[in-house]
Amino acid sequence: MSALPLIPVACGVLIDGDGRLLIAQRPVGKIAAGKWEFPGGKIEAGETTLDALGRELHEELGITVRRARPLLRFRHDYRDRHVLLDTWCVEAWDGEPVSREQQAFAWREADALADLDLLPTVAPIIKALRLPPQYVFTRPDATLFELLSGLTRLPRGALLRLRLPGLSERDYAALATALLPAARAAGLKLVLDRDPALVAALGADGWHATAAALKRYGARPIAADRWFGASVHCAEDLRAAQIVDADFAVLGPVFETATHPGTPGIGWDGFVARRGEAALPVYALGGLDQGDLAAARRHGAQGIAAISAFWPR
Repeated sequence: MSALPLIPVACGVLIDGDGRLLIAQRPVGKIAAGKWEFPGGKIEAGETTLDALGRELHEELGITVRRARPLLRFRHDYRDRHVLLDTWCVEAWDGEPVSREQQAFAWREADALADLDLLPTVAPIIKALRLPPQYVFTRPDATLFELLSGLTRLPRGALLRLRLPGLSERDYAALATALLPAARAAGLKLVLDRDPALVAALGADGWHATAAALKRYGARPIAADRWFGASVHCAEDLRAAQIVDADFAVLGPVFETATHPGTPGIGWDGFVARRGEAALPVYALGGLDQGDLAAARRHGAQGIAAISAFWPR
């Protein structure tokens, strides 16, 4: 067991009406002075995360938190300490943020932070902010007609995994080619799960790896500007996903599913235990629908991944 201290930290991401994020620079006299981060601070003994978040944001920015939701809880290991960062999206607050600790701060879009000297903990938070709460899988036997006719019923902005294991490589590529423009028009991001080279060839939005496929790669197999997700079943799979720089993972089944009747799910407690403190967003999969989104977030999930919830018979 590490002898280094483990410091629990509450972190808040303020998002304004234009979708910009408030990012702050650590002031002189603090560890990592000059680095940029999302505001927050140490959770004191006896405090809940929300209590600590409200106190820290009032002390640093002079605001009062009115509404916030869980975003990403993860551990980051520094040379001299471990930090357990519990990050929340602050969706409503009273007051206008001001610098109360002589720290600089700025409102930036999530894709406009490259010129700042960021703490390493910012990167996974940005991924979680950019990812949608819904990850839609196609039915494994879906036809092109069924997919095209159902696209407009899917949540705009969702990821859409084209999961059609019965198709040949040629037929899969042909269907993906036909589906891509319609998916884009519906505001969806199309994720493929065959040869990762097909993503670049077709201009798709991402690639999904099975847990077995992860072990075949020693480095990220697709470009950094495409989404890279992976199915995982345990902590070892999650570590493998992080080693190859996956952007997110999918873990389950949380509950019994229609595709695997009789197979018990791991439940929310099992999800929490297996998800652990990995520094990447993780979708919960298995027997879930849109009504489970709040519960998924409470248990550390980015959102839900599902089939039947989005493709009713």
